[in-house]
Amino acid sequence: MDRPKIMALLLVSLIACPVPSAAQDPIVTYRSMSPELALDLARTALTECRKQGYQVAVAVVDRFGNTQVMLRDRFAGPHTVPTATGKAWTAITFRTNTTELQAITQPGMPQAGVRDLPGVVVLGGGMVVESKGSLIGAIGISGAPGGDADDACAKAGIVTIQDKLDF
Repeated sequence: MDRPKIMALLLVSLIACPVPSAAQDPIVTYRSMSPELALDLARTALTECRKQGYQVAVAVVDRFGNTQVMLRDRFAGPHTVPTATGKAWTAITFRTNTTELQAITQPGMPQAGVRDLPGVVVLGGGMVVESKGSLIGAIGISGAPGGDADDACAKAGIVTIQDKLDF
């Protein structure tokens, strides 16, 4: 073999072979919301929806999609509880607000199949909650007249606790 072929072969083999990485730390640390903070988030979002005249359900999930808080206003429909929880779970699972997921999962889009996965709710009203660049959970709201109204209540709740998230 001539020198250029040997060099090319060597380069390809270096690229194709994984480089051993440093050993991973066996202990993982992460940020998470306290139950009190999750409850504050849910309460403030519920209060914002009430100000607008909406009867809703509000769910807050942790970074793993487990429900931390569920609040349902007394006249919110029975479907709002699983829908709010599904929106929050969907947002944290896909690390994307559900309104954004609506656009990229339309029929004919490459990600359209996401809508068919069990438990996924692709409707506006699910928003991720971040603290110092880390996802720590999500909020889902159901019952306002449209995803944009659900989003507005969720945003209001997040803004209200933002100082605690950034601390």
